[in-house]
Amino acid sequence: MSGAPDDKAWMRLALQVAERALETDDVPVGAIAVANGKIIGRGWNRREADHDPTAHAEMIALREAALTIGSWRLDDVTLYCTLEPCAMCAGALVLARLPRLVYAAADPKTGAAGSIMDIARHPRLNHQVRVEGGVLAAESAALLRGFFRKLRADGQK
Repeated sequence: MSGAPDDKAWMRLALQVAERALETDDVPVGAIAVANGKIIGRGWNRREADHDPTAHAEMIALREAALTIGSWRLDDVTLYCTLEPCAMCAGALVLARLPRLVYAAADPKTGAAGSIMDIARHPRLNHQVRVEGGVLAAESAALLRGFFRKLRADGQK
């Protein structure tokens, strides 16, 4: 999917946010939460920086969005994420009652919004998230490939 013009614009901002993760040698994934045409939450991977396995971009953006609106129910929020969410993050989207997720690159190893499992749209859960993937996927994949290429060149992984 190529995405609507607004989706592309928001995803470009999420990609800029993802670059913040590079400052702490975290995997460059970014997420922004948007409601009524405004960013109400943003996050980038901070697992290395915070020594926290739950410090994924999506979790941070959701927390900030909930604090901004004063509710855990994110009924009118779209989350833009540069990588397909994992099981933990997809579960959080469902629990937050998020109506819509737009992601860039699919994650064939841990993706839980359609790639290896589909928690976001699982029919037995009490809420399903509308998912649109592939918006600026090439740009996101290039950022991720560059990060992992550098890690390998530095002998870290």
